[in-house]
Amino acid sequence: MILLLVVSFVWAFSFGLNKGLAGLDPTAVAVLRLAISLAVFAPFFRPLRRGAGPAFRLALIGAVQFGAMYVLYQRSYAHLHAYEVALFTITTPVLVTLIDAAVERRWRMRYFAAAALSVAGAGVVLWRSVGDSGILGGFILVQLANLCFAGGQVAWRRERARLPVEMSDASLFALPYAGALVLALAVSLFATDWASFAATPSQWAALAYLGAIASGVCFFLWNLGATRVNAGTLAAFNNVKIPLGIACALIVFGERADLARLLAGGAVMALGVWIAGGRPESRSPARRPAVEAFRKPVS
Repeated sequence: MILLLVVSFVWAFSFGLNKGLAGLDPTAVAVLRLAISLAVFAPFFRPLRRGAGPAFRLALIGAVQFGAMYVLYQRSYAHLHAYEVALFTITTPVLVTLIDAAVERRWRMRYFAAAALSVAGAGVVLWRSVGDSGILGGFILVQLANLCFAGGQVAWRRERARLPVEMSDASLFALPYAGALVLALAVSLFATDWASFAATPSQWAALAYLGAIASGVCFFLWNLGATRVNAGTLAAFNNVKIPLGIACALIVFGERADLARLLAGGAVMALGVWIAGGRPESRSPARRPAVEAFRKPVS
């Protein structure tokens, strides 16, 4: 659970940084972020010794969870304010829970309660009345991105559980990023005019941070943490970054927010995390110290 919390704190800064990239081609931003993320984990890559099937499945999971998600997510900033993007991500935990329940063909009412409380808490923090009909396109883009991210999390948990525990997570993670980069590059062939792409030094710095830390290291830690908690806890933590993002906006970027809403929403979401808490499912890989995720596979 601590891994998910650490990542949530880091991701709290991403909304503001992404806003500074809104003037750039969104597909190009997705490609560059994913290329940097792949570069971070390429040195750790070790070929799988179980045939091409698992490698292909991991790449396909990454193409959906990271590639399609980022292509859709970055494009939504052309239609929405940053706070609206954050608001519309509140459906992710419901999607995580529903996808997991559908795949497993069983239902845990406490998972539903945790997801519902997570959504309710984020709604308390971020709800704004939106009468602009033009918001619909951005809303649809964010929901499709949420669906990709939620489905990828569930798929990663299941696929990782099929592989030997002694295999290093870091040695595997280049494969999802490679799949994601291939998909984003394919989309950019039709959507991006690379000749006109011109980022400022500050935008390049933001891209480097978002690619290496927010997208690279943090998605790795998030998926590692996802294998060590149950679906309800994972669902609730999908929205922890939202009140943290508000706190970041207040402290770092000097924005204004309703403190009463922030505290009330955070309390409701914390209750959701507590209700969802419990031992991981028996199918999940055994718990290992985080440092072991970077050890080489046993020969």
